[in-house]
Amino acid sequence: MRRSMLFLPGNIPNMLLNGALLGSDGIIIDLEDAVSPDEKDAARLLVCNLMGTLDFRGCEVVIRINSIGTPYWQEDLDAVVPQKPNAIMPPKVNSGDDVHIISAYIEKIEREKGLVPGKIGIVPLLETALGIENAFAIALSDKRVTALYLGAEDLTADLHCKRTRNGGEILYARSRLVNAARAAKIEAYDTPFTAIDDEEGLLADTELAKSLGYSGKTAISPRQIPVINRIFNPSEEDVEYAQSVFRAIENARTRGKGVVSLNGKMIDAPIVERARQVLEAAGLPAGLKNE
Repeated sequence: MRRSMLFLPGNIPNMLLNGALLGSDGIIIDLEDAVSPDEKDAARLLVCNLMGTLDFRGCEVVIRINSIGTPYWQEDLDAVVPQKPNAIMPPKVNSGDDVHIISAYIEKIEREKGLVPGKIGIVPLLETALGIENAFAIALSDKRVTALYLGAEDLTADLHCKRTRNGGEILYARSRLVNAARAAKIEAYDTPFTAIDDEEGLLADTELAKSLGYSGKTAISPRQIPVINRIFNPSEEDVEYAQSVFRAIENARTRGKGVVSLNGKMIDAPIVERARQVLEAAGLPAGLKNE
């Protein structure tokens, strides 16, 4: 479960060394925006050396490469694919064809290096109007695609609008992306809240993302991680209700009843599925809590 994913610049050793200790479920090592053109080579070398030696302690590692519209993306993949990250995040993905190009190049490297093909996922970063409109096609474009990720800063520039605190200008994009991801049976990750010192704004933005169906949210500062993790963790009340759903089901089966109800309300398939999702997010089996 990725509740939180923290961006780390690929050219700052201290941040990379401590990345797995900052409380996020995943880290996104950035070789794109955070690294200037004259530092790309050094950043690749640093990332490769650290990935070959560090224990990330179960923290998922995603590498944001440069866009296929730049001269850097193939060198990025040549360097990082042999280090076997969990996933590659290509930015400015506009179509399924973009994903095919990246996936084919990853497979070429995997075969050349004797790696098992297909183990490295792809998390397309959608940050253009065209990418948002093609979200479902992108989600279904390749078996490596495990999630979609929304990038609001570049998107609002492409939309010719201002990025605001309440995010009304990206509500359509947020909704379209998460719907596409869920229709394709993959995950969806929300854009960062960029005002680092605005905890109240972060709280509201994270709650909105969760209410829309997002799996988790990215962060640009370790200070944002506790809030994001707390919001995306199921509450005790949610867990107790989910367990009560399965207790009611088991009780009905024991008594030979075909209709299951809880607190006077019939338990139908959507309620059971939501209960299962809550328990899965809490790391519990779809049944009774261990006592």
